[in-house]
Amino acid sequence: MALLGLGILTVAIWVGLWLCRAAFWRVEFDPVPPDPDEWPPVTAVIPARTEEATLPEALRSLWAQDYPGGLRVVVVDDQSEDRTAAAAQETARALGHADDLLVLTAAPLPPGWAGKVWAMHSGLTHGLPTADPARYVLFCDADISHGAGTLRELIARAEGGHLDLASVMVRLECRTPAEQFMIPAFVWFFRLLYPFRKVNDPRDPLAGAAGGTMLLRREVLARIGSLQSIRGAIIDDCALAAAVKAGGHPIWLGLSAASRSTRGYGSLREIVDMIARTAYTQLGYSPARLVGCVLGLGLTFVGPCALAIGVRGASGLLGVAAWALMTLLYAPMLCFYGQSLLWAPLLPLTACVYLYATLLSAWRHHRGHGGQWKGRQYGDAAS
Repeated sequence: MALLGLGILTVAIWVGLWLCRAAFWRVEFDPVPPDPDEWPPVTAVIPARTEEATLPEALRSLWAQDYPGGLRVVVVDDQSEDRTAAAAQETARALGHADDLLVLTAAPLPPGWAGKVWAMHSGLTHGLPTADPARYVLFCDADISHGAGTLRELIARAEGGHLDLASVMVRLECRTPAEQFMIPAFVWFFRLLYPFRKVNDPRDPLAGAAGGTMLLRREVLARIGSLQSIRGAIIDDCALAAAVKAGGHPIWLGLSAASRSTRGYGSLREIVDMIARTAYTQLGYSPARLVGCVLGLGLTFVGPCALAIGVRGASGLLGVAAWALMTLLYAPMLCFYGQSLLWAPLLPLTACVYLYATLLSAWRHHRGHGGQWKGRQYGDAAS
């Protein structure tokens, strides 16, 4: 009876995710509103730490935007260990946009600030004076190649929907076997945690954003206390979205098929380290939530497989049904990434790797190592 109850529970979980989780599994694109009456000026702020290799493409794609309004770019060189600042200036000159670029050097990271948020804050305070005409700030990462219509679409959405924040999750690199195994699931799990329909509903308190490309209405900064209100946030994009959406102010989050990340991961270990940097942060550094995460992932992803493979009769058939439904819900994301559907039944194994990364994140945190990125330690152990 216990196994039969487990089988019924696993099927119920997946039916619930299918029908009651705001269709997180669907890959869909909201229609773009009509063009606004005017195209307001925009200033892009790019925090860049040791990004000599990726920054030139990010800048090229920004200045190749099909955007009728003005666009300035502020690059914040965040204590880089390479020629990031020089690469930005050289790229701007080569493209004829030297006058449209401002390169700043971030001061050393002060206590209580996360590195990226500090660089973003430096770009705002020193790159956008009060008299600057920009109506919007476009925060974007240095490793993003933006589709030519990205800024135009975001402005149309923000102006047409009176949005305070609009962001898109770009396509991540998915070439190596490790990326094919892990990356579509990374986006799928993010959408499971932050269903876009719920994020985009101003009546729903859930807030999320994709930090690689975020358009923020500038007047909102005063309401949220600028970026000082999220100064210690490691998951800065979702923290910013929560601060903006508080009080029912509308935000929007979508997928992009045209913009892409230029940062690849050649090995499974690299991807595990990437996940481990923020996984325990997502759980609020709570051991109780960690235990709940282990139990929840085990029941949801491992349970159906264990029943399907190891148990006969009705319980085993229920495991097969739950595993099949899981596979079907994962398939649209694999199609979006152009990957073989043969990866879909392996989602439970992928989930186990994510669970390992979460446990590794907690282990590192409690050992005082925190997260590390490009030689900088952050989290509770950050200086």
